[in-house]
Amino acid sequence: MSSAPTRRTVVGTAVAAGAAAGLSGPATAYAAEPQTPAAAVTAQPAGDPWATVLADADLVWQKLPQTWYEGPFLGNALLGSGIYAEPGDANAVRFNVQHSEVQDHRPEFGSLFGLARLPIGYFTLEPVGAITAIDWRLRLRDAELTGTITTDKGTLRLRALVHNSRSLLAIEVTPSAGETAFRWVFHPAEAISPRVAFKPVPDGYTANPPAVVEDHQGIQAAVQPLLAGGQHVTAWRERTHPGRRTLYVTVAHSHPRRTARDRALKDIRLASALSYDVLAPSHRAWWHAYYRKSFLSLPDARLQRFYWIQLYKVAAAARADAPVMATSGPWLESTPWPATWWNLNVQLEYWLIHGSNHLELDAVTRALSEFRDNLSNQLDTPYRKDSAGIPRTTDIHLVNGGDAANGGYAVGIPGQDPPTPEVGNLTWALHNVWLTYRHTMDESVLREVVYPLLRKSVAYYLHFLTPGGDGKLHLPATFSPEYGVNAPDCNYDLMLLRWGCATLLDSARLLGVKDPAAPRWREVLAKLTPYPVDENGFMIGAGVPFAKSHRHYSHLLAVYPLYEVTWEDPAKRELIETSLNHWVGFEGALQGYTFTGAASMSAQMGRGEDALTYLGELMSRFIQANTMYKESGPVIETPLSAAQSLHDMVCQSWGEVIRIFPALPAAWRELVVHDFRTQGAFLLSAAREDGRTRWVRLRSEAGAPCVVRHSLDGPIEVRDARGRRLPYETVGAGTIRIALRRGQEAIITARGDRPDLTVRPVEAGEPAPRWGLPAS
Repeated sequence: MSSAPTRRTVVGTAVAAGAAAGLSGPATAYAAEPQTPAAAVTAQPAGDPWATVLADADLVWQKLPQTWYEGPFLGNALLGSGIYAEPGDANAVRFNVQHSEVQDHRPEFGSLFGLARLPIGYFTLEPVGAITAIDWRLRLRDAELTGTITTDKGTLRLRALVHNSRSLLAIEVTPSAGETAFRWVFHPAEAISPRVAFKPVPDGYTANPPAVVEDHQGIQAAVQPLLAGGQHVTAWRERTHPGRRTLYVTVAHSHPRRTARDRALKDIRLASALSYDVLAPSHRAWWHAYYRKSFLSLPDARLQRFYWIQLYKVAAAARADAPVMATSGPWLESTPWPATWWNLNVQLEYWLIHGSNHLELDAVTRALSEFRDNLSNQLDTPYRKDSAGIPRTTDIHLVNGGDAANGGYAVGIPGQDPPTPEVGNLTWALHNVWLTYRHTMDESVLREVVYPLLRKSVAYYLHFLTPGGDGKLHLPATFSPEYGVNAPDCNYDLMLLRWGCATLLDSARLLGVKDPAAPRWREVLAKLTPYPVDENGFMIGAGVPFAKSHRHYSHLLAVYPLYEVTWEDPAKRELIETSLNHWVGFEGALQGYTFTGAASMSAQMGRGEDALTYLGELMSRFIQANTMYKESGPVIETPLSAAQSLHDMVCQSWGEVIRIFPALPAAWRELVVHDFRTQGAFLLSAAREDGRTRWVRLRSEAGAPCVVRHSLDGPIEVRDARGRRLPYETVGAGTIRIALRRGQEAIITARGDRPDLTVRPVEAGEPAPRWGLPAS
């Protein structure tokens, strides 16, 4: 495989370049009504709400971070750098250099060893004197680390960025007189799977040869050959400018050809000809425009800062044309999880991109489309022609190598044990792609990705679905991630299969497709066995109760995120509540995403206080100083999914109803959201003032049906952007239907009210410490 494969592109607005192009338009704030089309004005730096909330969310360090979980992190979805003290050396600062495309290519040893992401190395910044203090700030708006290192010999003032559009880490250091002789040292890492420190090594597996450091007319290159062919290369150069020194670093990877060195050397020659001040403006401009695609402000200072840090983190770790995020993103560390995980991690990592209006980050849709052949070719031979699936773990090309000894986890075969028959991962991943379709209404995503791949994913299930003596259709034993016991009629799979068949029928109708498999999908919906339940709620599967502490909510997917069993059905409320309480009631194995899942389920129930309590448990028990997350090793899905839990409290749009402020705690008396993207391709702006919804604004991008539960009290009126009344139909308590054309807006207010629609931060409540390591 080449490191730069020919891409199978998806035509349309959701994942093609046009999505990123949306970043170039000016941000807007809205003046009070009545409005004209020209009433939207460009926000100015003075009083700019985005600049205000982002400056408030900056992470700060007045203590030297010691680990990955404490330090600053920079990235552009490919190149990443985590910064902290060199372990075992109190007088050096480590700048890690990692890259999400750098992996091994030996499938005979599986995805966790032979196809694992490979560590690259790191630089140490070694001052002349002993470090006595630091004062750093990670400036989110500019995606730059700035600050000083103080020693007993002087100071080192630094600026650092991973450039948005170049594979470049640039670090500018301005030393005082006593620190002019500080030095940079590169430390190549052993090119071996990080899993070797945690799990047994497969027979015959060895590290790649050591890197060789070469000099190319003042550019250094650490050339790492790979046993499978190809190489990865770290190239760097330090340039001296009056009063300061700038380190330029790049990484290139190639397989099977050895072309990475030439590319890395060329990139460094070009980049190092430019000063930091010349490189930075285009980098900052991308980030400034990125943040302006949406806005959220709430009166909990700590949680608001956390939210904006997650928006920074996801853009530093994800882009549509980058590999799907591995468990630690582009910031690889020693870990038992040096691959991409598909039985929960990927799904949670990407949820927040929809509501926050950042479809330009959607690598899942692109990767499933591009590497779709691998989704069939890795199945057992009899099923490859018409079926598809994805293993628990893959490399960046969605390859697993699951046939290898200790190689990972192949797509399971229902009824077989071993291997562990984990079957539903692709269907769940396609739910993410379906969310991309629903939030954009881009028919090309539905036609070219969701429909053909979901058809194959469901077809795999249908090979094993059999009628029972009760007249129902049943599945043989499969595996519910990661409970540890196989079960027939496993809820994880029954729930995904039911969602898959219903979605295929809806998709065929929307696309005008007469599919010969449609009668079979209807039969499944009519005859599929009911979900196994007992007095404690949803079971793992038939005959297998939920009877031990378990971090996953794989047995509850019908409640969340599929919204197939919902609180809005009174007949299901007891089942949902009993299941949720029973699941979180077992301490011992609960982890961070247990609490994000519980928060989102509570939000579906309209219980904002419970949702906030669960997020509080997450923050106090699991979230680290820099908002990263630890679970046997570095993983990043849980903090990102916590941002989605916040979304679920602020807005829900499942079931073709947009629900405004469905689960806010009483303490959040003020709240502003702007250009929040909902299903149906609407951009939502709304404000809560003094404990009540004041106004709601919706812009239709696709002309889809608009049903909104607006949360305003008393009589309302609906007007367009010019202040003209719009007709609406009341379809339920506090719920209206508005006929909106593509590009049209509706503003919902109390009757006779003309509120100020300006987007601005709300007042913070109790003071809260910044994230990072502040002095106090």
